[in-house]
Amino acid sequence: MASRSMFLRILWKLLGASRGRLAVALIALTSGAAVCSALLNVNLDAERKLTQEFRTLGANVVIAPPSSGSEAALTDAAVLDRISSVHLARIAATAPYLYVAANLGSQPVILAGTWFDQVSKMNSWWKLDGGAVTSREDREHCLVGVTAARQLGLSTGSPVQLRSGERNLSLTVAGIVTTGGAEDNQILTNLDSVQTFAGLAGRVSLVQLSVSGTPPEIVEVTRKVAESLPELDVRPVRQIAAAEGTILGKIRGMIFWTIALILVLSMLGVLASMAALAMERRRDVGLMKALGGTVPRIMRLFLAEAGALGAVGGLVGFLLGVVLARWIGERIFGVVISARFEVLPITILLTVGVALAGSFPLRLLGRVRPAEILRGE
Repeated sequence: MASRSMFLRILWKLLGASRGRLAVALIALTSGAAVCSALLNVNLDAERKLTQEFRTLGANVVIAPPSSGSEAALTDAAVLDRISSVHLARIAATAPYLYVAANLGSQPVILAGTWFDQVSKMNSWWKLDGGAVTSREDREHCLVGVTAARQLGLSTGSPVQLRSGERNLSLTVAGIVTTGGAEDNQILTNLDSVQTFAGLAGRVSLVQLSVSGTPPEIVEVTRKVAESLPELDVRPVRQIAAAEGTILGKIRGMIFWTIALILVLSMLGVLASMAALAMERRRDVGLMKALGGTVPRIMRLFLAEAGALGAVGGLVGFLLGVVLARWIGERIFGVVISARFEVLPITILLTVGVALAGSFPLRLLGRVRPAEILRGE
Protein backbone atom coordinates (compact mmCIF):
# COMPACT_ATOMS: atom_id res chain seq x y z
CA MET A 1 0.00 0.00 0.00
CA ALA A 2 2.84 2.36 0.85
CA SER A 3 4.61 1.64 -2.44
CA ARG A 4 1.38 2.23 -4.35
CA SER A 5 0.88 5.54 -2.56
CA MET A 6 4.44 6.54 -3.37
CA PHE A 7 3.92 5.51 -7.01
CA LEU A 8 0.82 7.72 -7.27
CA ARG A 9 2.58 10.68 -5.62
CA ILE A 10 5.51 10.46 -8.02
CA LEU A 11 3.09 10.09 -10.96
CA TRP A 12 1.26 13.23 -9.84
CA LYS A 13 4.56 15.12 -9.61
CA LEU A 14 5.53 13.99 -13.09
CA LEU A 15 2.22 15.20 -14.49
CA GLY A 16 2.76 18.56 -12.78
CA ALA A 17 6.28 18.93 -14.17
CA SER A 18 7.15 19.63 -17.81
CA ARG A 19 3.70 21.06 -18.33
CA GLY A 20 4.57 22.58 -21.69
CA ARG A 21 5.67 19.28 -23.24
CA LEU A 22 2.74 17.36 -21.74
CA ALA A 23 0.30 20.05 -22.88
CA VAL A 24 1.47 19.65 -26.48
CA ALA A 25 1.04 15.88 -26.22
CA LEU A 26 -2.40 16.30 -24.62
CA ILE A 27 -3.52 18.69 -27.37
CA ALA A 28 -2.41 16.20 -30.02
CA LEU A 29 -4.28 13.36 -28.28
CA THR A 30 -7.42 15.43 -27.67
CA SER A 31 -7.52 16.67 -31.26
CA GLY A 32 -7.14 13.16 -32.63
CA ALA A 33 -9.72 11.79 -30.21
CA ALA A 34 -12.20 14.53 -31.15
CA VAL A 35 -11.96 13.76 -34.86
CA CYS A 36 -12.15 9.98 -34.28
CA SER A 37 -15.12 10.36 -31.94
CA ALA A 38 -16.92 12.59 -34.44
CA LEU A 39 -16.33 10.19 -37.33
CA LEU A 40 -17.40 7.15 -35.31
CA ASN A 41 -20.58 8.93 -34.22
CA VAL A 42 -21.25 9.96 -37.81
CA ASN A 43 -20.60 6.41 -39.03
CA LEU A 44 -22.96 4.76 -36.56
CA ASP A 45 -25.75 7.31 -36.76
CA ALA A 46 -25.44 8.05 -40.46
CA GLU A 47 -25.70 4.31 -41.21
CA ARG A 48 -28.95 4.11 -39.24
CA LYS A 49 -30.35 7.23 -40.88
CA LEU A 50 -29.22 6.09 -44.32
CA THR A 51 -31.00 2.75 -43.98
CA GLN A 52 -34.10 4.66 -42.86
CA GLU A 53 -33.89 6.87 -45.95
CA PHE A 54 -33.50 3.83 -48.20
CA ARG A 55 -36.70 2.43 -46.74
CA THR A 56 -38.56 5.40 -48.26
CA LEU A 57 -37.29 4.52 -51.75
CA GLY A 58 -39.74 1.68 -52.18
CA ALA A 59 -39.86 -2.05 -51.56
CA ASN A 60 -36.61 -3.96 -51.31
CA VAL A 61 -38.14 -7.47 -51.17
CA VAL A 62 -40.79 -8.83 -53.56
CA ILE A 63 -42.91 -11.96 -53.04
CA ALA A 64 -44.65 -13.35 -56.10
CA PRO A 65 -45.88 -16.65 -57.57
CA PRO A 66 -43.19 -18.57 -59.50
CA SER A 67 -42.81 -17.40 -63.08
CA SER A 68 -44.81 -19.63 -65.41
CA GLY A 69 -44.91 -17.50 -68.52
CA SER A 70 -48.27 -16.02 -67.54
CA GLU A 71 -48.60 -12.41 -66.48
CA ALA A 72 -51.82 -13.25 -64.63
CA ALA A 73 -50.25 -15.58 -62.05
CA LEU A 74 -51.90 -14.99 -58.67
CA THR A 75 -51.46 -16.22 -55.13
CA ASP A 76 -53.72 -16.49 -52.10
CA ALA A 77 -53.96 -13.35 -49.95
CA ALA A 78 -53.49 -15.63 -46.93
CA VAL A 79 -49.80 -15.20 -47.65
CA LEU A 80 -50.07 -11.88 -45.81
CA ASP A 81 -50.98 -13.67 -42.57
CA ARG A 82 -48.09 -16.07 -43.07
CA ILE A 83 -45.68 -13.17 -43.52
CA SER A 84 -46.90 -11.49 -40.34
CA SER A 85 -46.59 -14.79 -38.46
CA VAL A 86 -42.83 -14.74 -39.05
CA HIS A 87 -42.68 -11.83 -36.53
CA LEU A 88 -39.66 -10.13 -38.07
CA ALA A 89 -39.25 -6.71 -36.50
CA ARG A 90 -37.25 -5.47 -39.51
CA ILE A 91 -40.27 -5.63 -41.84
CA ALA A 92 -41.30 -1.98 -41.83
CA ALA A 93 -44.18 -2.22 -44.33
CA THR A 94 -46.09 -4.89 -46.25
CA ALA A 95 -48.03 -3.87 -49.38
CA PRO A 96 -50.03 -6.42 -51.43
CA TYR A 97 -50.91 -5.65 -55.04
CA LEU A 98 -53.55 -7.03 -57.39
CA TYR A 99 -53.31 -5.96 -61.03
CA VAL A 100 -56.31 -6.32 -63.36
CA ALA A 101 -57.22 -5.00 -66.80
CA ALA A 102 -60.19 -2.65 -67.04
CA ASN A 103 -61.70 -0.16 -69.46
CA LEU A 104 -62.41 3.52 -68.96
CA GLY A 105 -64.85 4.20 -71.75
CA SER A 106 -63.15 2.71 -74.78
CA GLN A 107 -59.62 2.99 -73.41
CA PRO A 108 -57.90 0.11 -71.63
CA VAL A 109 -56.16 0.77 -68.31
CA ILE A 110 -54.33 -1.19 -65.64
CA LEU A 111 -56.09 -1.07 -62.27
CA ALA A 112 -53.96 -1.81 -59.21
CA GLY A 113 -55.43 -2.60 -55.81
CA THR A 114 -53.27 -2.13 -52.74
CA TRP A 115 -53.13 -0.98 -49.12
CA PHE A 116 -52.46 2.76 -49.22
CA ASP A 117 -51.46 2.98 -45.56
CA GLN A 118 -48.58 0.58 -46.25
CA VAL A 119 -47.68 2.04 -49.64
CA SER A 120 -47.28 5.50 -48.09
CA LYS A 121 -44.70 4.11 -45.63
CA MET A 122 -42.41 2.73 -48.32
CA ASN A 123 -42.99 5.30 -51.07
CA SER A 124 -42.97 8.64 -49.28
CA TRP A 125 -40.92 10.09 -52.16
CA TRP A 126 -43.87 9.85 -54.58
CA LYS A 127 -44.85 13.28 -55.86
CA LEU A 128 -48.57 13.85 -55.40
CA ASP A 129 -50.66 16.55 -57.03
CA GLY A 130 -53.94 16.77 -55.12
CA GLY A 131 -55.16 14.77 -52.13
CA ALA A 132 -53.67 11.59 -50.74
CA VAL A 133 -55.39 8.29 -50.02
CA THR A 134 -53.97 7.03 -46.73
CA SER A 135 -56.55 4.49 -45.52
CA ARG A 136 -56.86 0.92 -46.78
CA GLU A 137 -60.63 1.17 -46.06
CA ASP A 138 -61.22 4.02 -48.53
CA ARG A 139 -63.31 2.47 -51.35
CA GLU A 140 -64.34 5.72 -53.01
CA HIS A 141 -61.09 7.33 -54.12
CA CYS A 142 -58.14 6.44 -56.29
CA LEU A 143 -54.76 7.78 -57.34
CA VAL A 144 -53.98 8.05 -61.03
CA GLY A 145 -50.46 7.83 -62.47
CA VAL A 146 -49.34 10.99 -64.25
CA THR A 147 -49.03 9.26 -67.64
CA ALA A 148 -52.40 7.54 -67.34
CA ALA A 149 -54.04 10.81 -66.25
CA ARG A 150 -52.67 12.58 -69.32
CA GLN A 151 -53.81 9.83 -71.69
CA LEU A 152 -57.25 9.45 -70.10
CA GLY A 153 -57.87 13.16 -69.58
CA LEU A 154 -58.25 12.85 -65.80
CA SER A 155 -57.51 15.40 -63.08
CA THR A 156 -58.10 15.75 -59.35
CA GLY A 157 -61.80 15.35 -58.59
CA SER A 158 -62.63 13.64 -61.89
CA PRO A 159 -65.11 10.75 -61.74
CA VAL A 160 -63.81 7.39 -62.95
CA GLN A 161 -66.21 4.75 -64.31
CA LEU A 162 -64.34 1.47 -64.84
CA ARG A 163 -65.79 -1.57 -66.54
CA SER A 164 -64.70 -5.19 -66.83
CA GLY A 165 -67.22 -7.45 -68.50
CA GLU A 166 -70.50 -6.99 -66.64
CA ARG A 167 -68.83 -5.44 -63.57
CA ASN A 168 -68.51 -1.71 -62.93
CA LEU A 169 -66.50 0.33 -60.43
CA SER A 170 -67.08 4.00 -59.68
CA LEU A 171 -64.25 6.05 -58.16
CA THR A 172 -63.19 9.67 -57.71
CA VAL A 173 -59.65 10.83 -58.44
CA ALA A 174 -58.09 12.02 -55.17
CA GLY A 175 -54.76 12.97 -56.73
CA ILE A 176 -52.32 12.55 -59.60
CA VAL A 177 -49.16 10.69 -58.60
CA THR A 178 -45.71 10.80 -60.19
CA THR A 179 -43.48 7.85 -59.30
CA GLY A 180 -41.07 7.40 -62.17
CA GLY A 181 -42.15 3.74 -62.27
CA ALA A 182 -44.91 1.51 -63.61
CA GLU A 183 -47.43 3.23 -61.32
CA ASP A 184 -47.37 6.25 -63.64
CA ASN A 185 -49.41 4.20 -66.11
CA GLN A 186 -51.90 2.78 -63.60
CA ILE A 187 -54.93 3.65 -61.52
CA LEU A 188 -54.41 2.71 -57.86
CA THR A 189 -57.24 2.10 -55.43
CA ASN A 190 -58.41 -0.06 -52.51
CA LEU A 191 -57.38 -3.74 -52.69
CA ASP A 192 -60.77 -5.10 -51.60
CA SER A 193 -62.53 -3.01 -54.24
CA VAL A 194 -60.32 -4.40 -57.00
CA GLN A 195 -60.75 -7.98 -55.77
CA THR A 196 -64.54 -7.60 -55.81
CA PHE A 197 -64.50 -5.79 -59.17
CA ALA A 198 -62.41 -8.52 -60.82
CA GLY A 199 -64.13 -11.43 -59.06
CA LEU A 200 -60.81 -12.40 -57.46
CA ALA A 201 -61.68 -12.35 -53.78
CA GLY A 202 -58.73 -13.30 -51.58
CA ARG A 203 -56.19 -13.15 -54.43
CA VAL A 204 -53.14 -10.93 -54.98
CA SER A 205 -50.57 -10.63 -57.77
CA LEU A 206 -47.59 -9.97 -55.51
CA VAL A 207 -46.53 -8.60 -52.14
CA GLN A 208 -43.87 -5.94 -51.63
CA LEU A 209 -41.92 -5.67 -48.38
CA SER A 210 -39.90 -2.79 -47.01
CA VAL A 211 -37.21 -4.33 -44.80
CA SER A 212 -34.98 -2.14 -42.65
CA GLY A 213 -31.35 -2.89 -41.94
CA THR A 214 -28.06 -3.35 -43.72
CA PRO A 215 -27.81 -5.45 -46.92
CA PRO A 216 -26.74 -8.62 -45.00
CA GLU A 217 -29.66 -8.14 -42.59
CA ILE A 218 -32.06 -7.71 -45.51
CA VAL A 219 -30.74 -10.92 -47.07
CA GLU A 220 -31.26 -12.74 -43.76
CA VAL A 221 -34.88 -11.52 -43.52
CA THR A 222 -35.43 -12.57 -47.14
CA ARG A 223 -34.11 -16.04 -46.33
CA LYS A 224 -36.42 -16.45 -43.34
CA VAL A 225 -39.47 -15.27 -45.30
CA ALA A 226 -38.55 -17.62 -48.16
CA GLU A 227 -38.35 -20.53 -45.72
CA SER A 228 -41.89 -19.77 -44.51
CA LEU A 229 -43.19 -19.43 -48.10
CA PRO A 230 -41.45 -22.24 -50.02
CA GLU A 231 -44.04 -22.29 -52.83
CA LEU A 232 -43.46 -18.59 -53.68
CA ASP A 233 -40.61 -16.67 -55.24
CA VAL A 234 -39.09 -14.41 -52.54
CA ARG A 235 -36.34 -12.16 -53.81
CA PRO A 236 -34.65 -8.88 -52.82
CA VAL A 237 -34.70 -5.91 -55.15
CA ARG A 238 -31.05 -6.06 -56.13
CA GLN A 239 -30.71 -2.47 -57.32
CA ILE A 240 -31.71 -0.98 -53.96
CA ALA A 241 -29.75 -3.50 -51.88
CA ALA A 242 -26.65 -3.09 -54.06
CA ALA A 243 -26.84 0.72 -53.99
CA GLU A 244 -27.27 0.72 -50.22
CA GLY A 245 -24.38 -1.69 -49.72
CA THR A 246 -22.12 0.34 -52.03
CA ILE A 247 -22.83 3.64 -50.28
CA LEU A 248 -22.46 2.18 -46.80
CA GLY A 249 -19.23 0.45 -47.83
CA LYS A 250 -17.75 3.66 -49.18
CA ILE A 251 -18.71 5.59 -46.06
CA ARG A 252 -17.17 2.94 -43.80
CA GLY A 253 -14.00 2.80 -45.89
CA MET A 254 -13.58 6.57 -45.91
CA ILE A 255 -14.12 6.81 -42.16
CA PHE A 256 -11.77 3.88 -41.40
CA TRP A 257 -8.85 5.32 -43.36
CA THR A 258 -9.47 8.84 -42.06
CA ILE A 259 -9.40 7.57 -38.48
CA ALA A 260 -6.23 5.58 -39.19
CA LEU A 261 -4.54 8.69 -40.63
CA ILE A 262 -5.64 10.85 -37.68
CA LEU A 263 -4.33 8.30 -35.18
CA VAL A 264 -0.95 8.14 -36.95
CA LEU A 265 -0.68 11.95 -36.98
CA SER A 266 -1.63 12.11 -33.30
CA MET A 267 0.99 9.48 -32.49
CA LEU A 268 3.65 11.48 -34.33
CA GLY A 269 2.70 14.57 -32.31
CA VAL A 270 2.98 12.61 -29.06
CA LEU A 271 6.23 11.04 -30.25
CA ALA A 272 7.82 14.45 -30.83
CA SER A 273 6.76 15.72 -27.41
CA MET A 274 7.91 12.59 -25.62
CA ALA A 275 11.28 12.63 -27.39
CA ALA A 276 11.94 16.13 -26.05
CA LEU A 277 10.62 15.06 -22.65
CA ALA A 278 12.97 12.08 -22.57
CA MET A 279 15.96 14.38 -22.93
CA GLU A 280 14.74 16.53 -20.03
CA ARG A 281 14.24 13.53 -17.72
CA ARG A 282 17.59 11.78 -18.10
CA ARG A 283 18.82 13.28 -14.82
CA ASP A 284 15.63 12.31 -12.95
CA VAL A 285 15.87 8.73 -14.21
CA GLY A 286 19.55 8.55 -13.25
CA LEU A 287 18.73 9.64 -9.69
CA MET A 288 15.88 7.12 -9.45
CA LYS A 289 18.15 4.29 -10.54
CA ALA A 290 20.88 5.45 -8.16
CA LEU A 291 18.36 5.30 -5.29
CA GLY A 292 17.46 1.69 -6.16
CA GLY A 293 14.64 2.14 -8.64
CA THR A 294 14.41 -0.72 -11.12
CA VAL A 295 13.95 -0.21 -14.84
CA PRO A 296 10.54 -1.97 -14.99
CA ARG A 297 9.21 0.16 -12.12
CA ILE A 298 10.47 3.37 -13.72
CA MET A 299 9.00 2.38 -17.09
CA ARG A 300 5.66 1.60 -15.47
CA LEU A 301 5.70 5.08 -14.02
CA PHE A 302 6.24 6.74 -17.40
CA LEU A 303 3.75 4.45 -19.16
CA ALA A 304 1.16 5.24 -16.48
CA GLU A 305 1.77 8.92 -17.16
CA ALA A 306 1.23 8.38 -20.90
CA GLY A 307 -1.88 6.28 -20.21
CA ALA A 308 -3.32 9.01 -17.97
CA LEU A 309 -2.74 11.59 -20.71
CA GLY A 310 -4.45 9.26 -23.20
CA ALA A 311 -7.46 8.72 -20.93
CA VAL A 312 -7.92 12.45 -20.32
CA GLY A 313 -7.41 13.25 -24.00
CA GLY A 314 -9.90 10.52 -24.99
CA LEU A 315 -12.57 11.75 -22.59
CA VAL A 316 -12.25 15.41 -23.57
CA GLY A 317 -11.93 14.44 -27.24
CA PHE A 318 -15.14 12.39 -27.08
CA LEU A 319 -17.10 15.38 -25.74
CA LEU A 320 -15.66 17.65 -28.42
CA GLY A 321 -16.33 14.96 -31.01
CA VAL A 322 -20.04 14.88 -30.14
CA VAL A 323 -20.26 18.61 -30.91
CA LEU A 324 -18.22 18.15 -34.10
CA ALA A 325 -20.41 15.22 -35.20
CA ARG A 326 -23.56 17.31 -34.84
CA TRP A 327 -21.98 20.05 -36.93
CA ILE A 328 -20.91 17.55 -39.63
CA GLY A 329 -24.37 15.98 -39.65
CA GLU A 330 -26.17 19.29 -40.07
CA ARG A 331 -23.79 20.80 -42.63
CA ILE A 332 -23.04 17.72 -44.78
CA PHE A 333 -25.84 15.18 -44.29
CA GLY A 334 -28.63 17.58 -43.32
CA VAL A 335 -29.54 15.48 -40.26
CA VAL A 336 -28.92 15.70 -36.52
CA ILE A 337 -26.31 13.16 -35.43
CA SER A 338 -27.11 11.71 -32.01
CA ALA A 339 -24.37 11.02 -29.45
CA ARG A 340 -23.55 7.31 -29.29
CA PHE A 341 -22.06 6.59 -25.88
CA GLU A 342 -20.66 3.24 -26.98
CA VAL A 343 -18.12 5.38 -28.85
CA LEU A 344 -16.70 6.67 -25.52
CA PRO A 345 -14.79 3.51 -24.48
CA ILE A 346 -13.60 2.99 -28.07
CA THR A 347 -12.28 6.56 -28.22
CA ILE A 348 -10.52 6.27 -24.87
CA LEU A 349 -8.94 2.91 -25.78
CA LEU A 350 -7.70 4.26 -29.12
CA THR A 351 -6.28 7.40 -27.50
CA VAL A 352 -4.57 5.46 -24.70
CA GLY A 353 -3.09 3.11 -27.32
CA VAL A 354 -1.78 6.08 -29.33
CA ALA A 355 -0.34 7.66 -26.17
CA LEU A 356 1.46 4.45 -25.19
CA ALA A 357 2.79 3.98 -28.73
CA GLY A 358 3.94 7.58 -28.83
CA SER A 359 5.75 7.25 -25.49
CA PHE A 360 8.38 4.97 -27.02
CA PRO A 361 11.21 7.51 -26.52
CA LEU A 362 10.64 7.34 -22.75
CA ARG A 363 11.50 3.64 -22.82
CA LEU A 364 14.99 4.57 -23.95
CA LEU A 365 15.49 6.17 -20.53
CA GLY A 366 15.99 2.66 -19.18
CA ARG A 367 19.47 2.75 -20.74
CA VAL A 368 20.53 5.76 -18.66
CA ARG A 369 23.55 4.99 -16.45
CA PRO A 370 23.35 6.53 -12.96
CA ALA A 371 27.14 7.00 -12.74
CA GLU A 372 27.20 9.18 -15.85
CA ILE A 373 24.32 11.32 -14.54
CA LEU A 374 25.96 11.77 -11.13
CA ARG A 375 29.22 12.80 -12.81
CA GLY A 376 27.26 15.42 -14.77
CA GLU A 377 27.81 13.80 -18.15
